[in-house]
Amino acid sequence: MGNDGGSIPDRRDLVRTKAKAEQADKANQTRARWLFCALSKRPLQEPVVSCALGKLYNKDAILEFLLDRSTYGDGQRICGHIRSLKDVKTLTLTPNPALSSGSTTSEDTDKARFICPLSIKEMNGSQPFVYILTCGCVFSQAGLKTMGNSTTPKEKESKQAEESSELDVCPQCSAKFSSKDDVLLLNPSEAEEEKMREAMERRRLLEPAKTKKSKKRKNAEEDGEGSKKKTKTTPPPAAPSTNPNIAAASRAVISSLAMEEAKRKATMSDAVKSLYGDGKEKRTETFMTRGTFTRYA
Repeated sequence: MGNDGGSIPDRRDLVRTKAKAEQADKANQTRARWLFCALSKRPLQEPVVSCALGKLYNKDAILEFLLDRSTYGDGQRICGHIRSLKDVKTLTLTPNPALSSGSTTSEDTDKARFICPLSIKEMNGSQPFVYILTCGCVFSQAGLKTMGNSTTPKEKESKQAEESSELDVCPQCSAKFSSKDDVLLLNPSEAEEEKMREAMERRRLLEPAKTKKSKKRKNAEEDGEGSKKKTKTTPPPAAPSTNPNIAAASRAVISSLAMEEAKRKATMSDAVKSLYGDGKEKRTETFMTRGTFTRYA
């Protein structure tokens, strides 16, 4: 094996070793999480929403998913915890002034579309960002902490003396929020995401149970309640009031008419009386004259 013009094989040429697992590019993963919708994989465009797990979505993609959950192949795995639009919050984002409008160059597409209004840091994953659950305003975590700690020693002492249940105020829109429960991390790590998922499940357990009734049953119950209310509230009709003078006059007229009728019947013949029904048994008729008037009765 040598001096013949051939090659000398090495161990790595004769023994096959296990191939190393391919590692994903962390920079590309970070860019995809902060610049693109987690569901549709399209660039983030306002209105942008976030769920209780801190993922970023385009609102139109969430609407498409809720209308048809099979629109996106991995939609159930990514956002299966979203039941309705009540489970997402529309974010109030600050556009990046350094991003030129209408440009499609690669440099502009790699830039963050939004920034923190307090620290002017770009929302590109280089530092953690949070959003307030009550109002949806987005800040960098460091910027929000700086605004919360920018108080004098006397103010700190007065805050400590106040009740612990007092709410903080959003530095952008002045909405009140709880720094313990209403500040959620955007695009958290796997460990943080598990904690946020447990907190989401606890909040859902505290929600009041909704009893679902069919429309027919609900309408029947409403109709039954309405009929009961009507029977209870509507009083019986009052008896009509009559004037005693009018009643006496009507009785006199009725008696005079009865007397005239009696005189007229007294002068009638038996044939004519039979037409008015004098109480005597009627004469049986044949099928020839049944139901017809005969003058020969």
